[in-house]
Amino acid sequence: MAAHRGLLAVFGSTLFQLCGVFMLLPLLLFLLKRAEVSNTVAGLFAATEWLGIFVVSPFASAIARKLGRRNALWLASITPLITACGFLFTDQLAAWFVLLLLGAMAGGMRWVLAEAFISEFSPPKHRGLLIGAYATMIGMTMVVGPALLAWLGADDPAALRIVIGFMLIGLAWTALIPRLPQDADNATARVGLVGLWYAVRANPVVMLAGFVGGFFEMGLSSVLPIYGLSLGLPAGEAALLLSLSGLGGTLCAMPAGMVADRFASPALGRRRLMVLLAVLLLISGAMVLAVEQVAVLVWVVALLWGAAGGTLYTLTMFDIGSRETGITLVNSTAVLVLTYTLGALVASSAAGLMLDWSASVGLSLLLMAVAGGGVYAFARSARALAAQTKSA
Repeated sequence: MAAHRGLLAVFGSTLFQLCGVFMLLPLLLFLLKRAEVSNTVAGLFAATEWLGIFVVSPFASAIARKLGRRNALWLASITPLITACGFLFTDQLAAWFVLLLLGAMAGGMRWVLAEAFISEFSPPKHRGLLIGAYATMIGMTMVVGPALLAWLGADDPAALRIVIGFMLIGLAWTALIPRLPQDADNATARVGLVGLWYAVRANPVVMLAGFVGGFFEMGLSSVLPIYGLSLGLPAGEAALLLSLSGLGGTLCAMPAGMVADRFASPALGRRRLMVLLAVLLLISGAMVLAVEQVAVLVWVVALLWGAAGGTLYTLTMFDIGSRETGITLVNSTAVLVLTYTLGALVASSAAGLMLDWSASVGLSLLLMAVAGGGVYAFARSARALAAQTKSA
């Protein structure tokens, strides 16, 4: 009963919290542009969101051990609410950067803890389904938040108050998360930078999956509109490429989780599915070579990046939740978030350079190199797991 209540509370709190978050950032960017800040400053402001997540991720497990996981989630839920209220009382640009950074750090902490709770509260036979459902819900919040802002308009003074209302409701749902006994590994789990290095060494292939997923799903999505414009697409159609990529990841998460629940050998089945996804990404990289000649292929490529990249992340989250609990689970989830974020940062910067240098050959080689590395590592790991299963 406590696990069911915990699942419901994490789903509910995340739904409302992220609807507010994904409404807030575009609202702030619109307000900055109305104040006539430069595109460079606006871009740096948007990047601050990822910087906050990247900075806090290595220390999420240490904070959770110090405060307790439930208390740490409370802190991660109330801080974005406080920072959102701060935007009501100041229009100083420097203060906005600080408020966004603090809110993003809390959001990164919440990302790690919520996913760890979902993995731990889920019954083993339905863990894949529930993790997939959680990923699908997050994809929906990415649509609901901006859509609500578009409906209200960035000039509506009620918009920021609605953001704060969403975060208040999310905080109320957080209160329903049951109290947890002290984690059995509270004194022994490796945390902080030492724990980060330990998790990477213990499961390098799983963490590589996080990097590849972040590279293709989140990182490339940030340059998709620019890529579309470079191909001569109208601005509206170029923006739709981003929506298509997000739709691919949202629609594939639950089916992939349901398939993963039914493998006779779960670990081996997940690894083989990772190989298949990496192969699809490798094919998408090769297809980039033909996009300039067959423009319709860009829609297929965008869909593959979102679907396969997002599913890789979902499977990796499932893999970690199937092996670990307590603070160790929080630590490994933090590393997954860190590698996913790193993949997104590398992709957005490197892909932008490749688009300037060679939007066909250069970009294709970059994508095939990343996906090919994934194919090799995942296939090698799958063969090792198959040999272990056979010998057992």
